[in-house]
Amino acid sequence: METTIYNQSGKESGKLKLPESVFGLPWNGDLVHQVVTSIETSQRTPVAHTRTRGEVRGGGKKPWQQKGTGRARHGSTRSPIWVGGGVAHGPRNDKNFSRKINKKAKVKALFTILSRKNKEGEVLFTESLSISEPKTRVAVETLSNFSKIKGFENVLRKNNNSAYIVSDETNKNLSKSFSNLSNIKFDNVRNINPVDVLSYKHLIIVGAENSLAFLLSKLEGKAAKKAETKSAEIKETKGKAKTVKTKPTKKVAAKKAKTATK
Repeated sequence: METTIYNQSGKESGKLKLPESVFGLPWNGDLVHQVVTSIETSQRTPVAHTRTRGEVRGGGKKPWQQKGTGRARHGSTRSPIWVGGGVAHGPRNDKNFSRKINKKAKVKALFTILSRKNKEGEVLFTESLSISEPKTRVAVETLSNFSKIKGFENVLRKNNNSAYIVSDETNKNLSKSFSNLSNIKFDNVRNINPVDVLSYKHLIIVGAENSLAFLLSKLEGKAAKKAETKSAEIKETKGKAKTVKTKPTKKVAAKKAKTATK
């Protein structure tokens, strides 16, 4: 699987081999939905908050005596059935909506989304982007150059989710230049996640070779770490087995002592 690399002026500058493990996966809608909803719920910050009967001010005095009035018995005027009382089973801002996401599932969901976008021609690979000074005009010019590429004709439209640009290195001039464009998001490739990739129509990967190396490290790095830890554990167990010394029993010690005295 090969793709074309473009320069800042929107012209072809070379070819790049794409790994099948990142850009050649089949679509898995159930996995993507599970991961995306989990990320969104984990980012949720609850605002709505109601007070229970123990948090409402007042209500310490019993409204009337227990017996003899003919009325129903009550112990506080801040009961949920009273006007001005607490709320039972209401929303609370201390509720935790976070969900656990397995790392392998999150990585696979990201790669399936990248594979789908690459098949639909919504991923653009560039060598590098360089802006000497933070100017929005230069950022718009680079996007106009990219609009000449097939599939990216609408990258300059004023949609809220036009393009998501990820770079292999942090560049303040680039981030400041693209920050004034409401339909563009610029970020480091280390922060790439399934929600942002799905939220934007186009994906522009700056520094294609280094970015691909980082994406592959998410797969190969884990396998390498696991292999290293397993080999280290095996070495430790072998070393311990060699250094283990057995103590002689009491009978053997007594026999040795008798032979020594003789």
